Amino acid sequence: MKKKVLSLTAVLVAMAFLVGCATIVPIGTLYTEVKLPCKATNAAKALKVGTSECVSILALVAIGDASIQAAMKNGGIKKIHHVDWDVKNILGVYGVYKTTVYGE
Repeated sequence: MKKKVLSLTAVLVAMAFLVGCATIVPIGTLYTEVKLPCKATNAAKALKVGTSECVSILALVAIGDASIQAAMKNGGIKKIHHVDWDVKNILGVYGVYKTTVYGE
């Protein structure tokens, strides 16, 4: 019985490492720090920049407002040129998700 439990545990652990998860953003298992484009509406030069962010702790609690609207308000932006999204996550313990809006 003990060998069966150990074998089952080994199979489950192996499956956890071999199964891939499809996500809309690249995610590193140990550490993630990426910048991603989110939206582009105008190729003209942006005069203002606004940011907003939220924080995740232990993948249990997430707080903040990383919306485009909050970033526009923080930068005094009325017309959006483009939007970028920055992600930093360490072991799922601490994550920062930041939206940057460029516009006028």
